[in-house]
Amino acid sequence: MFVNFDELDNDAKVFLYPSSKKFYPELLHEITGKLNTFVQEWTAKNNITAGFTIKYQRFVIIAVNTNTAITTRIIDELVSFIFTLQLAHEIELLDKLNVCFKQGEFVQYKDVKEFKKLIKNKSVNKNTLVFDNLINTKQQLTTDWELPAEDTWYARMF
Repeated sequence: MFVNFDELDNDAKVFLYPSSKKFYPELLHEITGKLNTFVQEWTAKNNITAGFTIKYQRFVIIAVNTNTAITTRIIDELVSFIFTLQLAHEIELLDKLNVCFKQGEFVQYKDVKEFKKLIKNKSVNKNTLVFDNLINTKQQLTTDWELPAEDTWYARMF
């Protein structure tokens, strides 16, 4: 069943996809429409409860309640959909190892090598808010996703 993201359990499995570029209004509208269609069909076909949200006009977040087994096939269907979004909109969504962080009100997306240069140039510091795109649950989205760099694995870069 397709539900509002906020209605999902805190232990719902989160699949988080950071975008290499910001979703400006037209693209945001298009991607939201495609996500609505996909998640409705996906949940009905697989008898799962799921929802999605888009945060900071850059992160596609899909969560699935864990009261039903999340099979490899279900995950493969999701990844295939995300891959089609990448191709259709010329964006990167599947590379979770790039660093996403805030600079003021803006979310930046850099590869690790560029992020290290920003550290060296003192453009970012231990207090810079970074996103942990490897979180697993909806609860972690609230508590562990957006943290100062010093409270994440990035701390060892400083």
